[in-house]
Amino acid sequence: MSRRTLLLLRWGVFVLACAFLYVRLSRWEDEWDPQALLIVLREPEALAALAATCALMLLNWGLESRKWRILVTDVEAISRTRAFLAVLAGTPIGLITPNRVGEFVGRVLFLSPEHRIAASFATAVGGIAQFVVTVVMGLIGLMALLFTAEHDRASPAAAAWVGLCAVVAAITVLLYFNPDLLRSAIARVPVVKRWERHAVVLERFSNRMLLRVLLISTARYAVFASQFMLLLIALAGVPWAQAIMAIPAAFLVSSLIPTIMLTELGVRGSVAVAFISPGGAHDQSVFLASTVLWLINLGLPAITGGVILLAARIRSARE
Repeated sequence: MSRRTLLLLRWGVFVLACAFLYVRLSRWEDEWDPQALLIVLREPEALAALAATCALMLLNWGLESRKWRILVTDVEAISRTRAFLAVLAGTPIGLITPNRVGEFVGRVLFLSPEHRIAASFATAVGGIAQFVVTVVMGLIGLMALLFTAEHDRASPAAAAWVGLCAVVAAITVLLYFNPDLLRSAIARVPVVKRWERHAVVLERFSNRMLLRVLLISTARYAVFASQFMLLLIALAGVPWAQAIMAIPAAFLVSSLIPTIMLTELGVRGSVAVAFISPGGAHDQSVFLASTVLWLINLGLPAITGGVILLAARIRSARE
């Protein structure tokens, strides 16, 4: 990739991320009155929840940068600070790609050009680890909701969802702890087959390292689940017992639904309402809490990451 192409990519990502946030927030009035947020923020409890959520956001991305640094250590050594900046730089690219699959692009740009493809495969392992945690916790949440639901809500369809998630969880855990199987699966995909030799990095991961990465992913999951719970209690008045069962299920379904950049926020909010406020008692407040969580965890980091992407010293392949 030439220096000119890299510069155009960086500016393009920044402009698209800003445009996305503008368009997304300008549509907010169709789903929720922004003035209502100002009214809610007059409550000390709401202000405290927002402050705690912002603090936990830094911990959230700190854990993610720690996980990524561990995964790419065998590819290229990188400092803690540069790893944190790289992870933030990936958020604007993730924001404008379906299901945030493009986050790895921004991260690997902070590595040497000859290491970027191998680091991309290593980064994918971190994404799989986070998905494993999401599926397993979501399965537990779905089972809890099913067992505590009223008879008319405990339908065969709900049981079928639990069974499907159990199968997905088993497959993802099997792939995660057997990177050689993952490499074989990648080799069968025509689009990435040409880079198969770089996927050898997957076979360097020991079970101990994979377990360590999985534990960090679990800690990160606990952080953003706690953020959502704080916002639901403070902004929507949702009982904590109800939130603790519904949040994992909502996260799971949101991760399984394909989204493009302009629909992600709406999908997340709608899924949260469906699981957390099935009776309609907290619909708008739950949507508000989901939107605020999205803005803090993704909106603010995306803008910050866009600035980092423009300002950072990134090597092109021709240097």
